[in-house]
Formats: sequence, C-alpha cells, structure tokens
Amino acid sequence: MTITRDKTKGTEPSGGIQSLDAALRLLKAMAGYGKAVSLSEIARDCDMPLSKAHRYLASFIHAGLVEQAGRSGKYDLGAGAAELGLAAIARYDFVNRTAEALPELCAETGLTGLLSIWGDQGATVVRWERTASPTITSMGLGTTMPLLNSATGRAFLAWAPPRLIEPMLDIELRQAKRNPRLFQDLDTSARGLAGLKDRMRRDGYASVDSRFIPGLVAIAAPVLDWHDQAQAVVTLIGTDAGLIQQESDAVRKLVAFTAKQSLGGPAS
Repeated sequence: MTITRDKTKGTEPSGGIQSLDAALRLLKAMAGYGKAVSLSEIARDCDMPLSKAHRYLASFIHAGLVEQAGRSGKYDLGAGAAELGLAAIARYDFVNRTAEALPELCAETGLTGLLSIWGDQGATVVRWERTASPTITSMGLGTTMPLLNSATGRAFLAWAPPRLIEPMLDIELRQAKRNPRLFQDLDTSARGLAGLKDRMRRDGYASVDSRFIPGLVAIAAPVLDWHDQAQAVVTLIGTDAGLIQQESDAVRKLVAFTAKQSLGGPAS
C-alpha cells in the first residue's frame, strides 16, 4: 500500500503519526496474546527490529500500560491498560451503536430489520427499520417476541445468560406440553434444546421458517459483550425461503454486522 505524504508537514503520513501508529500496533498485538510474551516474539509479530520494539515497550512501561515480569523478563499489559479497557467498556453503548448502524444493514440486504433487547416481558423490539419495500406485519416497536418460535427469541436462547431467560423458557415449555403443534420444528426436551443452542452458536445465527408467520422467514444474530453474552439481537425479516440458509448473502452480512457491533467478537 502506498502512503501519501503531506509535503507541508515533513515526512509523517498525512493520516496520522507513523511512529505512533507502529507503537499502537504493538500494544494491540499484546492485547491479543492473552499472556506475557518475550521481546523477540513481540518484535517478530509486529515486524519491527528488537531495538525499536524495546523502546516502545519502555515507554509503555513508563506510562503504566505495560509491565515486565522479574525473572522471565516477559512483557504483559499493565494496570493502566486495564483502566483504559474498563473505561471503554463502561462507555460502550451496545444498543444505540447498533441502532445507528442498522439502516445501513437493511439498505445492503433490502430486508426489514429490527433490534431487540431482553426486557421484563422477554425479547422486546426497540428499533424497527423498514426498507423501500417494507414487509407487511403487525409487529412493531414494543412487540415482545416468543423465545422458542421466533428467530429473535432463539438468538437470546442461545446467547443470553440462562438465569435471564429461565422464567420465560419455563412458561413456553409448559405451553409446548399442552400444544406440541406450536413448536413443530423443535424437540423441546432438554437434550433437544441443548442441541438447538449448540447448532445456533456454531452457525452464529438463529432462524425460523414461514410456518410461524405464513409468508415470512427470519434470521437473527446477537450483539455480544465481553462475556460473549447477548446484549441485543438483530433480526432480518423477508419472504424468500432461501434467506435462512447458512450460505445466503443475508446471513453472511448479518453475522458480520453483529460481530462488528460486539465486544465479544464473532459469535462462536
């Protein structure tokens, strides 16, 4: 990649300070190790000379962002880095960040989208984004979605803390015993639900076909926090049965979108 330089400001890249970019790249690499590492390993992975990496690390140690173990001499993130991380987490607004980006996802896919959080009554729609060709449905803001037979609810089933959804799950399982036809595509036994959750977590999304709302299909994926638990769920609704297939373009874009909004990274 060619770097365009601002001729009026010496030799630094016009988009930033080159030496600072390199230092921050080193710090970001350290965040990904998950353990203390040696100077040589850091320098190798950041593609820089040992002496240069050492100078950056010395500055980070002085700032409290990095610390060095006594005998091993290995480097790890310090208390200052932890303070920065906690401050960033405290300010991270999953719902509003995702809501602001939702129109772009809907425009890219041509599908109606909704954003839901888990409230007192269950999965609750807090943002509804319609496309130029809106899907006709009675759902809207404030709608609560069932846990077992909606894509939104199933995403919470797979990624929300179990204690959070247990009361709603118990209610719907009692309904399933009284009327099994409500959950035709589900094995509502403990083993069956465990298998469903494992499959959704492996695939990175949840789905329902048109048997629940005739003519409509839906896919949903979670916005994850640092514990890999759902802070919110994004759902796309359409009429094409192929939408819910794992290889569909909409699934790929939805999973990439929610991963970008997450602190926990791609759903896994």
